[in-house]
Amino acid sequence: MVAARRHIAVIPCRWGASRFPGKPLAVLGRMPLLWHVHQRCQQAHMLDDAVVATDDDRIEATCRQLGIPCVMTGEHPTGTDRVAECAQRLQADAYINVQGDEPFINPEAIDAVSDELTRLGTGAVAVNAYTTLNDAAAVLDHNVVKVVISDNNNALMFSRQPIPYPRSHRPTYLRQLGLYGFTRDGLELFQRLGQGPVERAESIEMLRLVEHGHGVRMLPVSDNGIAVDTPEDLDRARAML
Repeated sequence: MVAARRHIAVIPCRWGASRFPGKPLAVLGRMPLLWHVHQRCQQAHMLDDAVVATDDDRIEATCRQLGIPCVMTGEHPTGTDRVAECAQRLQADAYINVQGDEPFINPEAIDAVSDELTRLGTGAVAVNAYTTLNDAAAVLDHNVVKVVISDNNNALMFSRQPIPYPRSHRPTYLRQLGLYGFTRDGLELFQRLGQGPVERAESIEMLRLVEHGHGVRMLPVSDNGIAVDTPEDLDRARAML
């Protein structure tokens, strides 16, 4: 008999984003951004629950009004630290961090991360989804995080700069998605580790694991959406919707 497993999606949302304050409640197609992300999570088949995690009363009140489960947390430096606090209250075998600015995230990509977590070996403590970047403007956009991957499919480096540098030939650029999966042990490890200088400089939370020598398994998925980092991105999302 296969042991039952419980996977939960946690959508970390905060009000005070420097590039777009109040972003989780920005209206996209008559509904707030966070609602779209929650809907995508509900369309995934391998999740047992999906909750919003926030420290803001306005976001919590909106979730209550929309019938979206919400966990109030303290202040945290990253969304994954917020997810880790939720894990102390919500029992599960694995937690999927679905960032609240990914309104078009593919539910199949969420399922793929969840499935990969069930087969994660000793060489990695987390799973991070990625796609290929074909847009030159996105490659140069510092809001789009790029990743370089090793032969064993673990992340070598994340950066907001175009990496690798195209000195000798044109490389294939890969976009890190705001879709991270952790086992309970992996999430506890993340929370115990301190922020390193590269994570603080780049403001990319998965660098915490890389800087401390832990593997982040990179998983290719199909996803043609955009992340909403700025008001201009919201305009593009409205056109896409």
